[in-house]
Amino acid sequence: MRPLMSAASEDTETSRTRALLLLGIVALSFNLRPAAVSVGPVLSEVRAGLHMSGTVAGVLTTMPVVAFALFGAAAPWLAQRVGAHRVTLLSLVAVVLGLLLRAGTGSAALFLLYSLLGLAGMATANVLLPSLVKLHFPARVGLMTSVYTTAMAIGLTTASMVTVPVASHFGADGWRAGLGVWALTALLAALPWLGLVRHDRRPKSAERSIRMRDVGRTRLGWAMALLFGLQSLQAYSIFGWFAQVYRDAGFSAEKAGVLLGLITAVGIPLSFVIPTQAARLQSQRPAMWALMLCYPVGYVGLMVAPVAGAYVWAVILGIASAVFPLVLTMIGLRSRTSAGTAALSGFTQAAGYLIAVVGPFGMGALYDLTGGWTLPLGVLTALTVPQLIVGLIAAGPGFIEDQLRVPKDAAAAPPG
Repeated sequence: MRPLMSAASEDTETSRTRALLLLGIVALSFNLRPAAVSVGPVLSEVRAGLHMSGTVAGVLTTMPVVAFALFGAAAPWLAQRVGAHRVTLLSLVAVVLGLLLRAGTGSAALFLLYSLLGLAGMATANVLLPSLVKLHFPARVGLMTSVYTTAMAIGLTTASMVTVPVASHFGADGWRAGLGVWALTALLAALPWLGLVRHDRRPKSAERSIRMRDVGRTRLGWAMALLFGLQSLQAYSIFGWFAQVYRDAGFSAEKAGVLLGLITAVGIPLSFVIPTQAARLQSQRPAMWALMLCYPVGYVGLMVAPVAGAYVWAVILGIASAVFPLVLTMIGLRSRTSAGTAALSGFTQAAGYLIAVVGPFGMGALYDLTGGWTLPLGVLTALTVPQLIVGLIAAGPGFIEDQLRVPKDAAAAPPG
């Protein structure tokens, strides 16, 4: 039998647990993008080193969204049966192994396989993160979303800007070190979760009634999924191809990495400010309008003046990319319970990433067809229109549990 603890001891344990949770969430968030974005800046070197065809390279740039769609859909189910904290730890282990193995292989096929392993871990943890925040910090969804999306943006920016310098430092085959270094950061991120797995618990019976397929029968569920999908299509087209866009415009690999890093760096302060401010509002429509209007300005500018205005367009597109932390915040704000958050997050990201699959692959196909980037950038510009429409629908007030007609006792948790 567990011995009784004094109130002071319980408070100390709670403080230590919350500190460990905060550390674990920040470290996890930092490592949820390098597996996907570190390849873009050294894609030419990877293709040369592994004799990779353009078609295989297109598959590689599409794999992150495929992994999110396939493995992210399984995350809520796995969390219910294994435990969200255990699944998170196992996800980080998969990231470590996948990134480490792909950096050492000499086979293009194995490079894809190991990449898929790392991306599978990243995708699973990515879906669970909003529900972990809702579970442990139900009254601070906005603040904690600010914390983890900022850490995610820092990780994304660091991977975009540091991969090429690390690769250059190690010479001809340095792309292996440039990619492999992110396995080490993922290993460090796994350490706090070793102490958090004991917090897994079985969900309440009312919580178990909220399923992804039920979310798929709601207007809000589909609005969120379409918004997330179109947003991800834009983001992964940028992550997968914009380094090449800049190199084709005449920039060196290092400068291309800096420009891509600038896009992500601009999102860092916005990732901290937007979720906190959005959580204070019943409707997030004004923020949706402001961010979405930046996309066409950046894309058209890049088509008209890709060199002279490169840094300006990068900043504007960085502002537009802050739609991502806004959408993640809305997942928590549009649900009352941790189970509702998990189901909405799972459906939103799984269905959304299925839509996003066409982004990076389509960019490559249109480039091969036309030999330039004008048409691909024009298509991305046109897609901002339906993205804005579904974004305004999803940004209105409401809760997924209400549309599911969940009993009141199942929605007792504060909405954050």
